[in-house]
Amino acid sequence: MEEILMRLFTPRTVVSAHCDLPCGVYDPAQARIEAESIKAVAEKYQANTDPEFRTRALLIKEQRSELVKHHLWVLWTDYFKAPHFEKYPQLHQLFNEATKLAGASGAKGSADPAVADQLLQKIDEIAKIFWETKQA
Repeated sequence: MEEILMRLFTPRTVVSAHCDLPCGVYDPAQARIEAESIKAVAEKYQANTDPEFRTRALLIKEQRSELVKHHLWVLWTDYFKAPHFEKYPQLHQLFNEATKLAGASGAKGSADPAVADQLLQKIDEIAKIFWETKQA
């Protein structure tokens, strides 16, 4: 009886992957799109003096900042694995800097388009490494 159960529950095909889903679901473009929104909102905020408009702009910018952090964290924690961090030792620092630039001390807490530009540059650095890993 035990042998029959073992045959029933033993996998016939064993597969492995380095991530929880096929890697096609990950893309730094998601973070970049939200960061582009942050920059556009900051520019519109700077060009407008209407208090209601500026309040709405800040709320939207803060929401987009949270989305940037979310997309970066997903890449950092779900896509990139130990071999990536060994090959690209600067990767942890890049993610740390990018998420801080998206956070309260960066784009979330500032309406300066230059801060959004800095965030976009960090995302581009991460994206370059991301696409290099996809080629491997």
